[in-house]
Amino acid sequence: MMELRRTLAGRIALTAVATVILLFLALPIIVILVTSFSDNAFAAFPPNAWTLHWYTSLFADGSKWPAALSLSALVACLSTVFSLIIGVTAATALTRSELPLRSAVYALVLGPLLIPQIVTALGLFLLFEPASMLGSPLAIALGHTVLASPIAVLILVATLRGIDERLEDAAASMGAGRLTIARRITFPLAAPGMIAAAIFSFITSFDEFYISQFLSSVDTVTLPVQIYNSLTFDIDPSVTAISAILIAFAILALVLVALVRWLGSGRQDSPLSVENTAGIAAPGGEAV
Repeated sequence: MMELRRTLAGRIALTAVATVILLFLALPIIVILVTSFSDNAFAAFPPNAWTLHWYTSLFADGSKWPAALSLSALVACLSTVFSLIIGVTAATALTRSELPLRSAVYALVLGPLLIPQIVTALGLFLLFEPASMLGSPLAIALGHTVLASPIAVLILVATLRGIDERLEDAAASMGAGRLTIARRITFPLAAPGMIAAAIFSFITSFDEFYISQFLSSVDTVTLPVQIYNSLTFDIDPSVTAISAILIAFAILALVLVALVRWLGSGRQDSPLSVENTAGIAAPGGEAV
């Protein structure tokens, strides 16, 4: 009985501690969400009254937020495409080939995650400035790719390592070529990981500040830079509204990743198995 009480008391204590920690971590988010509905022009917390004015002002005539939002979305889409190309290529080389010095190459690919972002931003500025590419959405997207692609590589390496290579070997033994194996086996099984890599690459680019600050110009300002400018040069309570929208977007992205992982969890147990991969190639060895 005493042992049961200890176990019950331990569970209650653990639950209480975990709840306090989660509330502490979520407190800044809660403050932003609540303050975004405040009618106070100085974004005071707690609010005295409630309003949607700061949300409607985001898209009013003359607002700088729509342009910053559209530019960030464009840059994030470009960076996501570049990151997926690099991620698929690098992950395939690291998991499906006899690459010399594989550990060193893997560490080199993940290097940008260990270097301070401001140092990376300075290096990119010195790289693009002589080419007169400062302010170019392409330059900003390439800069964001430096940080987003290692995340894509991490996710895709874990995804490819979780795929049973016997499926690919069985298809190859039946005469299927590399492209057929990738198209019919590897990519379908890796689809959840590729979608997760795309989502995290998009979020990484969309939220990136330092590289955007160094590579942007007066006419090309991304959303994080616009938030910084609004907080630095004037007091704009609409910052809390756009921040609340970004929080909602991040939560939605995480829910989407969880949904994709759940939908893809049964792919390894799907009809695509070692025994029936003979259908990937014709008996004569011709891929179908």
